[in-house]
Order: sequence, then C-alpha cells, then structure tokens
Amino acid sequence: MASLKINKILTIESNTSNTLLESMEHAGLQPEYNCRDGHCGACRCTLISGEVEYVGFAMAYTQGNEILPCVCKAKSALELENVKYFPKAKRA
Repeated sequence: MASLKINKILTIESNTSNTLLESMEHAGLQPEYNCRDGHCGACRCTLISGEVEYVGFAMAYTQGNEILPCVCKAKSALELENVKYFPKAKRA
C-alpha cells in the first residue's frame, strides 16, 4: 500500500496492484475520466512528489510533471494536485 495525498486536503491508501484511478474509486471518490486507457487525458493531474509506473501506453499529451491516473500505479507514496473528483453519492 502507498499513501496518496490528493489536492493537499485528502489522503487515501493506494493498493499497488490497482491503478491510481481504481484506488480513488475504492476510496469512495468519483474521479473524472472518460476512457480508462490513456487516450483522452480527462484524468490528467500533476505529480508533485513520488514515483509512478505506467501500466499502459499514455496516448494523451502530458507535460513533464503530469500523469494519467487511469494507466499509472504507485511505486511510492505520492502527492497529486489538480485531481478532478467528486465524492460518491450515498444511496438512501
């Protein structure tokens, strides 16, 4: 497990066998995404610290400090910024 700090306000645990997108979903978040395979760039965010491993080929354009959580796994504790997400709606 790796610690994943999101937007300086939320910290979750990331299972190293899941993508960062999957870890966010398991923690009860609804991160923004469209494709889940690195093509669209909707999940693009900024990697502040830590190391990731790409498990797919990122087709969407990213700058040097940007990652695509849909095709990345945590190799260490991470700090991310500019993550777009909503809390999952609770069912009645």
